[in-house]
Amino acid sequence: MMLDEAGWTALRLSLLVGVTATLLALPLAIWIAWLLARRDFWGKSVLNALVHLPLVLPPVVTGYLLLLSFGRNGPAGRFLEETFGLVLAFRWTGAALAAMVMGFPLMVRAIRLAIEAVDPKIEDAARTLGAPGWAVFGSVTLPLILPGVLAGAVIGFAKAMGEFGATITFVANIPGETQTLPSAIYALLQVPGGEDAAIRLVLWACIIALGAVVLSEWLARRVARRIAGT
Repeated sequence: MMLDEAGWTALRLSLLVGVTATLLALPLAIWIAWLLARRDFWGKSVLNALVHLPLVLPPVVTGYLLLLSFGRNGPAGRFLEETFGLVLAFRWTGAALAAMVMGFPLMVRAIRLAIEAVDPKIEDAARTLGAPGWAVFGSVTLPLILPGVLAGAVIGFAKAMGEFGATITFVANIPGETQTLPSAIYALLQVPGGEDAAIRLVLWACIIALGAVVLSEWLARRVARRIAGT
């Protein structure tokens, strides 16, 4: 299953994009999941619909909307470039953004289910002892939902590793810059004799995905045993 230099480059870029997208999305996903699970406010249904919109939109549409918004001529893209010198369109950073947007709804859903499974009376008991809201979340809620957070992170990472439609629309398929594993596999299948190299990339993608799931299950069991022992 040895890869050539282009294959290793695509693999490293996919891991970079997947890890970056997951780390950037996770704090926001926890906050949004908590809002949807624990708070009632005007526009909650709208927020929930917006969060899950990438799941129902064609990925190409999501990628095009990202291009309109975060491209160099888009309002957000122009602001980021002029203020921070950050360019997203046709860069690996844009691939990370696309992967983050596509995996975000799955992360929120997994974490929200974990939060809803926690008895609110436990949190109320902590508040009656004088703990502020942030302390209740950090010391009570977060430890109890850690398995759900890990599950959401793995789902988001797996989605980021496999994202294709929005990524190729937003940042194209530039070898060494934006060509992730799915893009590299697609490119190899378009040329005669590229099937063998594509199969090797597919096998590596399966190995990484399975490894992430196994690691997540192992960590979740350790966390659950630690919580049960306290």
